[in-house]
Amino acid sequence: MGTWLNGLGSAVYALRKWIIALWIAVVLALAGFAIQLPDVLKGNGFMVEGSYKQVNKLLKEHFNVYSSTVILLFEQPDSMRDTALAHHVEQALDRLQALELSGLVQIASPYPGDGVVVQPSMLKDGVAYMAFSFDLEQKNMKDNLKKIRSAVDVLKEAGSPVKLTGAPIVEDDLNTASQEDLTRAEMIGLPVALIVLLLAFGGLIAAALPLVVGLISVASTLGVLYFWGLQMELAVFLLNVVFMLGLALGIDFALLFVNRFRQELGSHPVAEAVRISVQTAGESIIFSGICVFIGLAGLLFIQIDIFRVVALGGMTVVFFSIVSALTLLPALLSVLGHRINRFMLLKPRAHAEGDASLWLRFSRTVMKRPIFMMLAALAILLTAMLPVRSMELRVPDTNSLPEHYESRIAYDLYKRTFMPDDNAEAVLIATASRAVTESQELERLYRLQKRLQQDSYVARVESLFTLAGNITPQQWQAGMSNPVQAAGLKQATAAMTSGNLALLRVHLKGGNFDAQTKQWVKGWEREQDGLNIKVGGYAKFNQEIFDEIAAKVGYSLTLILGATYLVLLAAFRSVLIPLKAIVMNALSLGATFGLLVWIFQDGLLGMEQSSIALFIPIFIFSIVFGLSTDYEVFLISRIQEIYRKTGDNDQATVEGLALTSKIITSAAAIMIVITGAFAFTGVMPVKQLGVGIALAIFIDATLVRMVLVPSMMKLLGRWNWWAPRFLQFRSARRETS
Repeated sequence: MGTWLNGLGSAVYALRKWIIALWIAVVLALAGFAIQLPDVLKGNGFMVEGSYKQVNKLLKEHFNVYSSTVILLFEQPDSMRDTALAHHVEQALDRLQALELSGLVQIASPYPGDGVVVQPSMLKDGVAYMAFSFDLEQKNMKDNLKKIRSAVDVLKEAGSPVKLTGAPIVEDDLNTASQEDLTRAEMIGLPVALIVLLLAFGGLIAAALPLVVGLISVASTLGVLYFWGLQMELAVFLLNVVFMLGLALGIDFALLFVNRFRQELGSHPVAEAVRISVQTAGESIIFSGICVFIGLAGLLFIQIDIFRVVALGGMTVVFFSIVSALTLLPALLSVLGHRINRFMLLKPRAHAEGDASLWLRFSRTVMKRPIFMMLAALAILLTAMLPVRSMELRVPDTNSLPEHYESRIAYDLYKRTFMPDDNAEAVLIATASRAVTESQELERLYRLQKRLQQDSYVARVESLFTLAGNITPQQWQAGMSNPVQAAGLKQATAAMTSGNLALLRVHLKGGNFDAQTKQWVKGWEREQDGLNIKVGGYAKFNQEIFDEIAAKVGYSLTLILGATYLVLLAAFRSVLIPLKAIVMNALSLGATFGLLVWIFQDGLLGMEQSSIALFIPIFIFSIVFGLSTDYEVFLISRIQEIYRKTGDNDQATVEGLALTSKIITSAAAIMIVITGAFAFTGVMPVKQLGVGIALAIFIDATLVRMVLVPSMMKLLGRWNWWAPRFLQFRSARRETS
């Protein structure tokens, strides 16, 4: 690798102006599309191919049940009469019916109206709601939502106690909140990151370069993602993840490169300093980037939209970060040359051999008492891991929104009023070989209902027979031949049957996330007594999401751990160093997950108590495992350089730590600042992701890099560098090239 990187460094210097011009053209071309990316973000990304999706399609096509439903909720104040509440509902109905809403197929209300399905159950305890159902996917509801929001704003100005909620509204609010969060994180993270860079480099120009390169990587990625958004659904969380990862990674890579360039500039001409920096720092950047790339690629095994979308977005931003660090950054440094050290605000300290810096003294202290220091660090990490056993994972829902959002407040009121028990409802669709209204199929359907009612986990069942007054198949047939009874029976039959399909709503005794509920909805999906049963409902959605992750996460971990080991093996020609890196990363991540439980589930530090979003542990593992490996590569690469020259493991460790400590600390501080800034945002999964990454990087930069790495390097001595003969031979050959 050193040979072609050497050639790349020389080529970049020779073509420096052309490379800068090309990057300017690329960024300008993509920036306009990057600005439009929020307009194509859709949904939370939790969708998997399975029964839940199939049942939703059948409900829409055969039973007029639509997932895109906007709810207008009215809460009656103590001073308001029932007639006044009815007036507000009717007023809202008139105003919304006057709008040109595309795809509107049904309006349900507790009060009668023109073209309205009257549902008395939509009025309870002084709270009423209307439901506007659309034959549109939520991603195509933007124009309708804009019109509805405008109309509702007018109603509020007139004194109507109306609030908006429902899946399309919540999704739209999540998109808005995510953009607000990104703006807030930028305002916090970017200025603090610049301060950290100033402390690291001392000068304005040197400090600004990593920030510029990081922003260029993010902008380029967002521009590319816009075109992907035209072809596939991109989850609303993608914007925050790409910014968080891309800016932190881009700055990290640039920080390493600029630091090496300034060191080489002290003893070489500009062209030579660029070439050496590309050859040395470039190799570390490539290996580090590959490790992050692998971690994200592991997400592709999980066939859930959000995992694939974040994987593709993250891999794209890693690609741009690597390419910009190896082309744009050295080209800019080639043009700047010694001017990189202008506008110095702080005088940089040189790392002399006898430098009594805190890092140097600390590393020597650790290496004097390696066993004690290692055991102390392990004790802290293992203690922090203890709460992991009680981690509660949930699919993000309305509670992901900030507490002040109207759609969350309205949905909480709707849920308390109309779903007080919060128990799961399973939707069963039974498919018969013939029309379910034929005698034999009716008997089968009735026997299915009885088996469900006899199930100890079932609270109640809604079916054709219960809706018609708890009748039997024989009574249904007799009633259908009676003109007086037939009208009512036809209404129940139309609601619960369609051709050879029958709908049953099963109310369970447990919640949507209970383990027994997941087993129930999975176990009932089978053919029995001639009826093929498919199960839907939110409980089924949860079961399929959890099962998909459980089935595929092993493949993801195998790829991440195995490929990372091989990459580090190729980088360091050592059997033990990659193994140590993997074990230490796993320990720090376990401690991070434990701290997340304390902070969010237990409400430590004043955080709103909430379950951990289902994707958070997997995302943090995939992202941070690669990022932590970055620091391992930066540190061990420098230790290895010194070891090759001296053959002294202890000296190489101490000097390597002294030379890289400031840059690794600065890189970690920037990563913590940028990701930790999302702790001040409102969308709960984004907050958890930012806090989790910041915690993991903090643990890695302190306990792992400062304590575990030097103590284990000391204990293993020359065994750190042991490798089979063929690797040793290739390593030696590379040194002489």
